[in-house]
Amino acid sequence: MKINGNDYNVTINEVEDEVALLEVNGTPFKVEFDKPLTKKSMAPVSRPVSRPAAPAATPAAAPAAKPAAAAPAGGTTISSPLPGVIIGINVKEGEAVKKGQKLMVLEAMKMENIIEASVDGTVQSIKVKQGDSVLEGAALVVIG
Repeated sequence: MKINGNDYNVTINEVEDEVALLEVNGTPFKVEFDKPLTKKSMAPVSRPVSRPAAPAATPAAAPAAKPAAAAPAGGTTISSPLPGVIIGINVKEGEAVKKGQKLMVLEAMKMENIIEASVDGTVQSIKVKQGDSVLEGAALVVIG
């Protein structure tokens, strides 16, 4: 699946009543719906996920190669610790940062979480913009 321009490998393992067990980029999630799903309402959900699943094998390898390519170049990728929405970005590309410096703010479950630099360096790239929804493990910033 592609969400806000980011590729995700989504596998729906089980759907029963109002609960779906799925994996997003290898991380398991339990999704609860407001009401039990009927076969009629489940059909549109199943079809879009099953279509990208087969071609996703090839694109999934390509996005995995991009972060791997950044690491040998000396970059450290700062990833989202949990799913949420980026509500503020406090740095710019090319800016020097120190370990522990505030890079951005992620809102998750009505809480503001400060994303800090884990290393000293220069911001090589910012992978998200304000208002983007991100999943756990999504690349946010690369520091070199």
